[in-house]
Amino acid sequence: MSEKSSIEVGPGTATGVGSMPGTDAREAARTVTGSLETLPYLPELPARGPGADMIGRTAGLLVEVFAQVEPSGWRIADRPGRDTRRAHSWLREDLDALEEFTQGYEGALKVSAVGPWTLAAALQLRGGEAALADPGACRELTASLAEGLRGHLAELRRRVPGARLVLQLDEPSLPAVLRGQVRTASGYRTHRAVDRAVVEGALRDIAAVAHGAEGSLVVHSCAPGVPFALLRRAGAAGVSFDFSLITEREDEALGEAVEAGTKLFAGVVPGVDGPLSDPAGSVMGVRTLWRRLGLSPEALAESVVVTPSCGLAGASPAYARTALAHCVRAARSLADNPE
Repeated sequence: MSEKSSIEVGPGTATGVGSMPGTDAREAARTVTGSLETLPYLPELPARGPGADMIGRTAGLLVEVFAQVEPSGWRIADRPGRDTRRAHSWLREDLDALEEFTQGYEGALKVSAVGPWTLAAALQLRGGEAALADPGACRELTASLAEGLRGHLAELRRRVPGARLVLQLDEPSLPAVLRGQVRTASGYRTHRAVDRAVVEGALRDIAAVAHGAEGSLVVHSCAPGVPFALLRRAGAAGVSFDFSLITEREDEALGEAVEAGTKLFAGVVPGVDGPLSDPAGSVMGVRTLWRRLGLSPEALAESVVVTPSCGLAGASPAYARTALAHCVRAARSLADNPE
């Protein structure tokens, strides 16, 4: 089993997933840092367009691998172009805003990037097929991403020197990669499943980057069938997921993860506008799961971080603020009344 750095946050912690609505980096940073005292994060604002979206932002971090927007999506290019420059510009704007609102901050700070397998499933080779089709391209992408993230985390440590960094890998396509369910460019076939040992090895390489920056790794996947055991073996100190997709089939894996010290980032608050229950009601399912697993109530608030079910890019700004505040109150209710 791989070593993993623990995520040092206290009981009753809440955070967001990554994306926020709107195009104003300062307003997003103000909202996130003002709402989340113990685990703020670097917001993503995909509404600004290509380069601020999930894939484009991470493509901009790659070292010696470049990408550009085509009608079919992001595609590997021979040299950096307008789309790469735009991605770099958006990221600098986001980092400037975060730095402004984290002066003197000391504590955990989360930053997101697309993981190597979702990136390989989304980023096209020059011929139009996903990089996932080429094992060599997958290895190159992982190495490039690792190098880019190493520099990115170093930049964050420079800008927020008191922070303990938490690197979140967004891997919504990971379950499909493991099952051989990612469709080819034609749409008529699917790419063959990637060997679990290969998947784990690539994730372990990225975990090593987080650990090298004296940080920790959490992997987020808002798809059904999150591979909890694989992620734990790869060195993830936390797993972030949509709680509504969890079934009793995951009970054993969840129980083993908690007993091994893995933090569960439970997405219990809807990511789009809608009515919210009282905070205690939002985490009722988490308490039910805990009782079903036979775990100690005292460990509940230490083991669970409360989040929205996914990013908040599709929400209104007012709802996004409300949802983050609701997550904070729900997390406190777990700490105050674990049973």
